[in-house]
Amino acid sequence: MATSTPGAGRRGTSTLGWVLRGAAAGAAGTTALNAVTYLDMVGRGRGTSSTPEQTVEALAEKAHVRIPGDEEKRSNRVQGLGPLTGLVAGIGVGVLTGLVRATGFRSQPLVGTALTTVGVLIASNGPMTVLGITDPRTWSRTDWVSDVVPHLAYGVVVKTTMDAFA
Repeated sequence: MATSTPGAGRRGTSTLGWVLRGAAAGAAGTTALNAVTYLDMVGRGRGTSSTPEQTVEALAEKAHVRIPGDEEKRSNRVQGLGPLTGLVAGIGVGVLTGLVRATGFRSQPLVGTALTTVGVLIASNGPMTVLGITDPRTWSRTDWVSDVVPHLAYGVVVKTTMDAFA
């Protein structure tokens, strides 16, 4: 029988164990978010968003970091880095969820899903908003639905996955 130490859970899971579980849940949630986004693109025939690439460009400029390569290679690198920012946000929120779980906090499904959804919305849209790339105050209802629904899918998958770890 495991000892009752903070972060140990019923199975004696360490803080690192919860962090790793959170990272896995975040990766699963990010996959769900991407799948819902791609299905929306297929259904409505819409193109990809350029905001991730714009975020990479703005962050590189603010940090005074040059993205190397000729015009084509540099553009390709930016196109690769853009989606990686989403992976970092999604896995990062999962890691934070694991850290919270390590403290012994466990929420009801709807509360946990809402908290996780809000967390990933802030992690993904916050930098773009602060950098002036987007302004959620100007979004249409369709824009909001297109953004919230995939993030909600992320929240559901992360919460369900974390709960399955017990």
